[in-house]
Parts: sequence; C-alpha cells; structure tokens
Amino acid sequence: MSPKIAVKICGLSEPTHVAAAVEAGARYVGFVFFPKSPRNIGVDQAARLAQSVPDGVCKVALVVNADDATLDRLIEAVPIDMLQLHGDETPDRVAEVKDRYHLPVMKAVGVADETDLPGLQDHMRAADQVLVDAKPPKGAALPGGNGLAFDWKLIAGRRWPVPWMLAGGLTPENVADAVAMTGAKQVDVSSGVEQAPGIKDPERIRNFLKALD
Repeated sequence: MSPKIAVKICGLSEPTHVAAAVEAGARYVGFVFFPKSPRNIGVDQAARLAQSVPDGVCKVALVVNADDATLDRLIEAVPIDMLQLHGDETPDRVAEVKDRYHLPVMKAVGVADETDLPGLQDHMRAADQVLVDAKPPKGAALPGGNGLAFDWKLIAGRRWPVPWMLAGGLTPENVADAVAMTGAKQVDVSSGVEQAPGIKDPERIRNFLKALD
C-alpha cells in the first residue's frame, strides 16, 4: 500500500476481520456503537476486539449523538484512541467531547452539494479530523454506511487546515479513482468491503488496500 494513503476499515465486529484489516495495512480500525446499525457492537465485544489491535493502528469508536453517560461507559470499557462523532453534533459539542475525554475527535460531515461545504469549515474549528461522507438520503435510518458516494468533484483540490478522510460509497473498484480525483490522503470504508450488511469480507478488505498500492 502507498504510505501516503491511510485506510480506515470501519464497522468491524469479528476477530478475523480485525486481523484481516491489520494484516492488509489499515492504519485505523473502527467500531460502531449505534443500535440501528447492522455493524453495532457492545462494549464488551469491542473491548475484546480492541485488545487484538497492535500498537500503531488507531482504534476508533463511532457514536451518533451520544450523551456523556454513554461515552463515559464506552471509554471506561474500551481502550480506544479516537472518537468519531457521526450524528448532528455541533462544533461546540465536538469541543466539549474533546475537553471531557482528552481524546482526538473526528467529526463526520455529510456532503451532497456545494451548500454542505461550509459545514466542513465550521467543524474544522473544533475537530482534530473531519470525515467527508456522503449525506444520507432523507429518512435514512443510518447517518453513514449506506454505500452512497457523493460528487467527488465538489472537493477536488481543496485544502483544509486539519486532516480529513474521504468516505461514502468507496469500494476496491473505485477507491483509486476517488483518491486521484480528490487528493485524499485518508479513506474510510465500511459497506464497500462487506459480503452482506455488517459482515466484512476479508478478501475485499485486502483488495481495497491493494487498490492503493
């Protein structure tokens, strides 16, 4: 894999899939804590999975509009390295979470058209990283992981003050084109490396990383 492109495999729930991600060269592994998601796992399961992740691979906990009590339980039980806020959290809430837990925070921001781009700038004032994702369709149950892409031309060649990660509809077949078009240095994938919702495919994980060699 190219050392310039950092890959996050999100929504992991099985030890073999965590191992496949790590062995393939992923620099981030993501665990989802959102009951509506087919990738949702409990804190005990996440704690066991996190223990198998070697040093140098960032363990990310994805939450959606989580309150302090929920985050307290999560962080006490699971040795995570980063929080990913994937709901309607405001920049002020991002700052609160950073101050309370002293962990890096990545804020997901959905993009459908140019009117969504100012929201990225707003969150970059508070977040350590921003995940540029496809905005879910109206009425969707999930804020991410829907397998949808947005028009990558919207962010082509843009430069931002904090690191950012491209997400939304990425697959082993299109990730190289997405990186070439956007200039992304980091990419996130979940449904694009699954054989069924919530069930990762180790071969697709390997192929995703190989596509960036």
